[in-house]
Formats: sequence, structure tokens, C-alpha cells
Amino acid sequence: MNVPIGLSSTFIAGENSHGYVREGTDLTEAFESVIGSVEGGHSVVFSSGIATINAVVDLLPANAIVVAPNHAYPGNSVRLRELAAVNRIQLREVQIDDLDAIRDAITGAALLWLESPTNPLMEIVDIKAAIKLGHSQNALVAIDNTFMSPVRQQPLALGADISMHSATKSISGHSDSLIGVLTVKDVELAQKLRGRRVLQGTLPGALETFLALRGIRTLGLRYDRAEQNALELAKKLEAHSAVDYVLYPGLASHKNYERHMSQASGGGQVVCFVLKGDVEQAEKFCNSLKIWAHATSLGGVESTIERRRRWPVEPVATPETLIRASVGIEKVEDLWADLDSALKSVYKN
Repeated sequence: MNVPIGLSSTFIAGENSHGYVREGTDLTEAFESVIGSVEGGHSVVFSSGIATINAVVDLLPANAIVVAPNHAYPGNSVRLRELAAVNRIQLREVQIDDLDAIRDAITGAALLWLESPTNPLMEIVDIKAAIKLGHSQNALVAIDNTFMSPVRQQPLALGADISMHSATKSISGHSDSLIGVLTVKDVELAQKLRGRRVLQGTLPGALETFLALRGIRTLGLRYDRAEQNALELAKKLEAHSAVDYVLYPGLASHKNYERHMSQASGGGQVVCFVLKGDVEQAEKFCNSLKIWAHATSLGGVESTIERRRRWPVEPVATPETLIRASVGIEKVEDLWADLDSALKSVYKN
């Protein structure tokens, strides 16, 4: 029932389709087959989500123009800025949910990197329109689809060239595996990315791949429950006196709710909200929770929460008291009781 964990780093000539583990294994190919079938393309698995963006950029010619969000997942942003600083690429950072901003920046671009919703401001890109702008310049268009997962948003079906996931998150789903994956429509592009993986040495380990393959089997079930919980909690948070505002694309109050729901089939399992008061109160709130884990990352079966600006690399556009909550599959009444109790203990007035 399970592809076994293979711990060999090399193989007897003629007895296996692989010669050396860095080229891939039966286990990585099994995982790629599952992801590819879900996303409608050809998948290449990597040792982490951040390894995927390095592979994509490595395909670009020297000094290529890259258009990317001005505030999104910090790991990707920091890496692109590092590459720009050494003249490996020309980076144009834009307000990614503003089509005019993309249009002004896209001339001559080799890569348009999108993220929708953005992390953690929950900005929503008009994906089809942005892809059209990118393709008008013959640029590759890649979308970080980590927040939505393959069960809620299908970038390749919307016209993207590359769909990227930090499969560490909801795809694996149990906070126990570091892994990333790219899925593309073009088989030749997949082979090029696989070549980058070989030369960069970014194949995931056997255990990590096994855990991710196990995790994706329950992705639909887990995501349905987590998203139901997220929507209910978002509504309650929106009505709470200690909350300034909620950022969740599954709420009709989100400024781009209709845009999001036209290209995704749900709001997702991540809810962001901005607390009233100051940083000290926001931190005290996070540390007062009993069921929610005060931790980074997202997409696990357990609920996690954090103040995003505690990280120095987080964009200054992120409010100091913005809380990112990754909603798990626990009983929603328990999750709300914990949130409400912590809010009351900090915001007593």
C-alpha cells in the first residue's frame, strides 16, 4: 500500500532505473505523480519551498528582469533581493494586486512571480489578467499557491506556466516534513527544472518524501475541515471589540472577495487579523493561548498563531499587531473559546 522508504544513496547498475539518489528515487517519482495528477501537469519535488524559487531563477539568463510582489512571503523576497544585489537579476517589486503596476513593470521581463493570496496581507491578484500581461512579454509566469493548495486553486488551469508549493504546509499537513514542489504544463520545462535540482543538490530526503506522500492522501479532508473552521472564526473575530479588522478572502467584507472566489473554490485555512492596541498586547495575546500553538508556519492539522512583525524580514507594510492564524482541524468551539479567553485577558476594557 505504501512506496517503501529507500535508504540507498546509489544503485547497482542495470537493476534500477536510477543510478544515484540525487537524480531521484521511486519515492520522489510517486510523490510527483500524485501532485502532477492533482494540478494537471508535470511535477518536480525539491528539498524545500525556497529551493523551488532558486531552481526557477537559475533557468533565467544573467541580469534577467523579474517582476515580483513588494510584500509577500519574506523568504522568496529576501532571496530575490540578494540576487538583485549581486546583479544576477534585475528585480522590479510591485503592488502585485494592482494590474496597472504590473503593466508598468512588465516590459522586458523574463519572469513574473505571483502570490495570491499574499502572505500575510491577503492581497488577491487577478490571476488570469496578470498572466496575460506576463505572457505578452513572453515571460514565464509562476504562482506561489501555498496558501490555497491544489484543492482550492489551480494555477495551471488559469494559464500559469509554473505552480509552486511549499509542500511543508497543507500538502504534508502535519508539521513534520520540509519539502517543496513545482508543477508545470510543459514537459521540457519540467526536465530543465529537474536538471537544476540535480546540480543544486536539492532532492528531498526519503523520510520527508514519504511523509508528504502520506499527508497528501488526506489533503481534501483536512482542508475542508480547516477551512470551515477558518470561516467561522473569521466571522467571530470580525465582530470582536478587540479586533481592528480581519483579512480573510472567504469573507464578503474582503475588498477582493469576488475576485478571489472567481478563481478559487474557498477562502483557505489562514486568517489574518489586526488587533487594536500595541505590540506588547499583541504578543501577550499570542502567549496567553492554550490550544493554539504560538509558532510559525501554517497548514498543519494543529492551529498555530503568531505576530508576523516579530520577524525582522517581514515587510514594514505589515501592521505591527497583525496576527496570522493557521487554522487546524480541532473542534471549532474549542478554538474560539481559546481565542476569546486570550483576547478578554489582554483587552479587559
